[in-house]
Amino acid sequence: MAARAYWQGQIRLALVSIPVEIYSATKSGAAISFRQIHEPSGKRISYEKVVSGIGPVDRDDIVKGYEISKGNYVLLDEEEIEAVKIESKRTLELVQFVDAHEIDPLYFEKPYYVAPQDELAEEAFVVLRDALRKAKKIGLGQLSMRGSEKLVAIKPCGKGLLLETLRYADEVRKGQAFFSDVGDEKPAKELLDLAGTLIEQRSAPFDASEFSNRYVDALRKLIDKKAKSKNGKKIIEDVDEPAGGSGSNVIDLMAALKKSVGDEKTPAKKSGGTRKKSA
Repeated sequence: MAARAYWQGQIRLALVSIPVEIYSATKSGAAISFRQIHEPSGKRISYEKVVSGIGPVDRDDIVKGYEISKGNYVLLDEEEIEAVKIESKRTLELVQFVDAHEIDPLYFEKPYYVAPQDELAEEAFVVLRDALRKAKKIGLGQLSMRGSEKLVAIKPCGKGLLLETLRYADEVRKGQAFFSDVGDEKPAKELLDLAGTLIEQRSAPFDASEFSNRYVDALRKLIDKKAKSKNGKKIIEDVDEPAGGSGSNVIDLMAALKKSVGDEKTPAKKSGGTRKKSA
C-alpha cells in the first residue's frame, strides 16, 4: 500500500512556488507497548477521572489548566485554546539559508521526505534541490500544521529533499552546565595515541542494519515463548550479568587500552548483523 502524505502544500522561494508532498521518514515498528491487565480475570484495566475528596467526575466538567504556582491554575476552555492556534497554511516559505555545520545536532527533531507533488512541479523541485547541494546550504522556514508552528530545515537527500523539524532555542538545555565539574587537564600523549589507535581499528562505514535493539528482540522472544506456553505465566529468562558488576576493582587505564589495541587484530569490517547495540 502506498504511503500516505503527512502534509501537502508548496515550498515558496521568493516568487517561485513548488507543490510538494511530505512523508514521515521514520516508523515505530520496533517498539513494544504494554497494557495493564487485571491478572485474576485477564481483562484490561480502565481508568476513571476522579478528584481527590470528590470522587468520579463528569467528563463535561473537565477543563485544561496551566499551573502557575503550587496548586494554582489558570483555567482555559477549548474555545480559548482554539482561538490562539496558528492557522494551518499550505505554504512553507524558505526565509534563510545556512551552512549545515551551523546547526547543532541537538536541535534536530524528526525527519521527513519531501517529493514533488506531480510532474509539473518536478523541474522547480530539482532546481531547488541541486542549488542547495551546490551551495552546500540548508533552507530554513516555519511550517504551520495542526494548530502549531514548527521550525524546519530542508536539505538535499538523494533525488529528493529531506525536511527535519527543529527544536526552538527554549527547548534545548545548554550542555556546559552539566560539564562544569570536568577538569581542564590534558590527557597524556601515550594514552591519547592508544585511544586513537583503538578508534582507527574499529572504524568502518556506518550501516544501521548492523545494529538491532537487543531489549526489543529479547522481549519479542519472551512474548513468543509465553504465548506458546500452556498457562502463559511464570517463565523466567536468565539475565546475563555485566562482567565485573561490583565495580570495586581499579583498572589501570594504560593497561586496558594496550590490551584493547592488542585484541584488535584487523580493522573493523561489516559484521553481517552480529554487531548490536541498545536503543
